[in-house]
Amino acid sequence: MAKPAPTKNAGDAATAVVPVPSPFEYHVYGPRKLSFTSWRDLLSSSWKNPNYRRMVIACFIQGAYLLELDRQEKRDERTGLAPQWWRPFKYRLVQALVDERDGSIYGAVLEWDRQAALSDYIPFRPTRAPAAVVALRGTLLKAPTFRRDVVDDLRFLAWDSLKGSVRFAGALAALRAAARKFDVANVCVGGHSLGAGFALQVGKALAKEGVFVECHVFNPPSVSLAMSLKGFAETAGELWGRVRAWIPYMGTQAGDAGGGGNSESEAKASLARAGMAKWLPHLYINTNDYICCYYSDAASGTATVAVGSGGGSGTSKAGVARMVVVSKGPSKFLAAHGLEQWWADDVELQVALNHSKLVDRQLRSLYAPPPAAPGARS
Repeated sequence: MAKPAPTKNAGDAATAVVPVPSPFEYHVYGPRKLSFTSWRDLLSSSWKNPNYRRMVIACFIQGAYLLELDRQEKRDERTGLAPQWWRPFKYRLVQALVDERDGSIYGAVLEWDRQAALSDYIPFRPTRAPAAVVALRGTLLKAPTFRRDVVDDLRFLAWDSLKGSVRFAGALAALRAAARKFDVANVCVGGHSLGAGFALQVGKALAKEGVFVECHVFNPPSVSLAMSLKGFAETAGELWGRVRAWIPYMGTQAGDAGGGGNSESEAKASLARAGMAKWLPHLYINTNDYICCYYSDAASGTATVAVGSGGGSGTSKAGVARMVVVSKGPSKFLAAHGLEQWWADDVELQVALNHSKLVDRQLRSLYAPPPAAPGARS
């Protein structure tokens, strides 16, 4: 009679067969209480909930990070980790945004997967679910892409702009194409860290063209040499304006005094009446993150002046960029800058009531009146 194999060997064989899950698999690293898209969303869409929207878009951005890690570790579509972060919500990858300089993937274009939805008895997109999402990752501290990531980090630090980057052009083209393919109300862009900087500037570029795409930015960079110098110049200009107000000027009539100072506020009021300020990005900030904390600095006014139709009907209302701040969550820098806090179950958030001085400064050019044509006479 044959003897049974030793229990120890059987256990060893079983252990050898079971693969060790990656720490970045969705069921290990992802949100615990976030529901997947189902037929129930046709009755009451989860996408109407701003918290659900924030968490899912953060998951899409995590998928963009993992697309590059899958490429580096040579994982194919079957073994890749990235699809786990969008397939449960019935989205599919239609384009990976590739940096032509080193072949790295810095973003993803996702679209509603109608075939996958139909297989789960979902005949159409739930209300407020976007038809397309452009997700942009931030800096990866990995050798294959580290150099290009840091070059763009330094570009922003020096110039407060990413327009000279290959990635800016690629992200802008992808977002513009999605906006043309679908109704602009069904498209959104999101990014984290460096990717948030790209998302904010790409969204602003399209807004200047009259295309207002929903924009979600997580831990966007707020520190740059150019912005610091610009802020110093504005502060100096305000102080000089106060000094001039105390010094009488004989050549100015009493009725004209202060007229020039009101020109900016009058222009903003005119824009409010016209209802032009329609692009209001959603910002997600942790004040313990040194990279994005300056967005929490309050401003006395705002450059985003109106939402909706204007006119004398009274339906126009003041609008500001919606900024969500962590009130109870990660306090150490690396965790405070991490993307995972934005889908965590135990983090406490609040909507900032103050206008952001930095957002005001960045969007001022978007809503400033166009300069007068050369040679024009009043």
